[in-house]
Amino acid sequence: MAELRAKAEALHPSRQIEWRDDSLPDLAGLVARKARFDLIMLTAVWMHLDPAQRRRAMPRITSLLREAGVMILSLRHGPVPPGRLMFDVAADETIALAGQTGLRLILRLDNQPSQIAGKSDVTWTLLAFTKP
Repeated sequence: MAELRAKAEALHPSRQIEWRDDSLPDLAGLVARKARFDLIMLTAVWMHLDPAQRRRAMPRITSLLREAGVMILSLRHGPVPPGRLMFDVAADETIALAGQTGLRLILRLDNQPSQIAGKSDVTWTLLAFTKP
């Protein structure tokens, strides 16, 4: 994780970005800081959590979102590359889980094509929620 963060910091140097190490499903560091965000993006992440981890993570993520904040996430659909740990995640499951924590669906885009060349067998569902 530190190596990925170091590369991201080098690509996006800014005093406005606070780089932090934390991990799902618990996000213990952010929760302990009582951090709150206007926008949370879970891009190509959710499918790496098993169902129990997703149930544990959603309330944690919701607790980090400010009122009127937005959470955007992408769900990957398609074959799992060799050596990768991924789980099939249905949009309806994710929407229900978010609803149980008080989030409201504001956008759902199904069957979005992969942006990576040669990945025509991979599609994405994009979901956006708000915290009323």
